[in-house]
Amino acid sequence: MRRFGVVLSTVTEGSPQEFIDLGKLAEDQGFEAVLVNEGKGDALACAEAIALSTSRIKVGTNIANIYFRHPFLTALTARAIDEIAGGRVVLGFGMSHRPLLESLGIKMEHPREYMRTYARTVKKLLTGQDIGAFLRPRPSAHPVPVYVAAVTTESAEVGGEEADGIMPFLPARTYLPKLVAAAKAAAQRVGKDPNAVDCIVSIPTFISDDLAQARSAARYNLAFFAQLPFYRKQWRRCGFVEEMNAIQKLWQERGDRKAAAALIPDQMVDEVCIFGPVSQCREQLEAFREAGAAMPVLAVSPVNEERLAATRKALHLLRP
Repeated sequence: MRRFGVVLSTVTEGSPQEFIDLGKLAEDQGFEAVLVNEGKGDALACAEAIALSTSRIKVGTNIANIYFRHPFLTALTARAIDEIAGGRVVLGFGMSHRPLLESLGIKMEHPREYMRTYARTVKKLLTGQDIGAFLRPRPSAHPVPVYVAAVTTESAEVGGEEADGIMPFLPARTYLPKLVAAAKAAAQRVGKDPNAVDCIVSIPTFISDDLAQARSAARYNLAFFAQLPFYRKQWRRCGFVEEMNAIQKLWQERGDRKAAAALIPDQMVDEVCIFGPVSQCREQLEAFREAGAAMPVLAVSPVNEERLAATRKALHLLRP
């Protein structure tokens, strides 16, 4: 069976019990992994809750914030969850976004180098290597794959050099092969097997028989992320330079999400999202696989319904 996962969103403050129920459903439906993003909730804590209530499905993060936890704590927490889960943990983390961090009083300085050091430290701690700390934790009982969020080729190189793979979010399908190639080339440069570099891609998903409504919901979703500079940088590299310049100006001057959504072109929705009827969604999933997504992960958003209902529906309709 080909690999397939789902990511649950803490951005809308779903309860841990709701995540547990969705994790059980994903396991029953044959998904390989259920991952949790980090918005208004603790991704690792939610992953632990799911791990305690399931027995086969992989659990973990897509994507935990490196500025929220010291790497020592990240490694210890991941190891504890992995022991509970019996070797099912997937650990993905990213550098977050400057506006978000600054709103919390956190400074972002040299983020890519911090990510490199962070990934290297976590990997060492999970395997019981000495990092010069006063306390040296024992190694994890099982291998814990570590993934680095990659929205640029430079970040993808960090994933190839220091981690087990990359976790791109919101790349255009035409850009994804560049990220995968950068990660593999970086792995090879440091003596690692490039074919062992994994790629888990979280894809915004909007299921509806009403194609126009699905596309509209996708535009509105992408407009939200377009206020963040790292995603705008990625989409400029994907070819949407003029659109991102216009949206950046609009967000700075008016903060109008609906107006920003109107500036998202059809081509961008087509290349970044999965949307429309089930048959079309499955075709788009295959296109992401062909572009380099070793494991596509559904990031379900609603189309005229509640997010939890939309996620449950997706787990039934798009089951492997």
